[in-house]
Amino acid sequence: MDFTIDHIYAKSKDDKEILKDFSLHILPGEIHVIMGPNGTGKSTLSKVIMGSKDYVVTKGDMFIDHESILSLNTTERSRKKIFLAMQSPISIEGVTNSEFLRTALSSQLEKNVGIYEFMKEMEKSMNDLNMNSNMMHRSINQGFSGGERKKNEILQMKILKPKFLILDELDSGLDVDSLKIVCDNINQYISENPDTSILIITHYTRILDYIKPKYVHIMIDGKIMKTGAFSLAKEIEEKGFSCVNEVSEASTHE
Repeated sequence: MDFTIDHIYAKSKDDKEILKDFSLHILPGEIHVIMGPNGTGKSTLSKVIMGSKDYVVTKGDMFIDHESILSLNTTERSRKKIFLAMQSPISIEGVTNSEFLRTALSSQLEKNVGIYEFMKEMEKSMNDLNMNSNMMHRSINQGFSGGERKKNEILQMKILKPKFLILDELDSGLDVDSLKIVCDNINQYISENPDTSILIITHYTRILDYIKPKYVHIMIDGKIMKTGAFSLAKEIEEKGFSCVNEVSEASTHE
């Protein structure tokens, strides 16, 4: 999927400008990473992409395969196969994982998904993620650990099969073994769906030991200040974000 953000400005409900002339272009099959210090707008970016009502885009545009999605609500963007694996997944009491995912998939496909085929696929996906099978019958994330919630996000990815995947601080809450399982599943998904575009948002480089990006962007004060190859992430790991001293002219990838 071709995804483009074209010079977007966005502010919060309390009129605080967070994204400032932000641009990004991800081609089909590319993996991009956005890194940056706390409070720079990384998680806000993911919510703006998904059409959160907590933020208002005041200028600029966003495109999926060259069609603007700015006027679409969150549900409509999801039907375009944009998926956000959230930093802090919420729990929803009274709605089971299986009910939620079957309803979401039926809505996405605009047809009723058969129970047998769906449960078979869900059981396989949960087994791939080393998740207890009883989790499919439990309320969404109710009583789940931080790591289980993150695995549940990737379960949703495997069932809904997005074409543009946003991973917001995926590694937070995951131990080393769980991170490897989650990343192995993402890499398997990429190999089966090579046109999937991925945006990883992270503070740290450990997830990049498993999922290799083509481009690394450093975001400071609401915009991309520097873009480079994977080596840029290692530079940040060694020197911190203080090494970003000037605005890069390569704020977008053509």
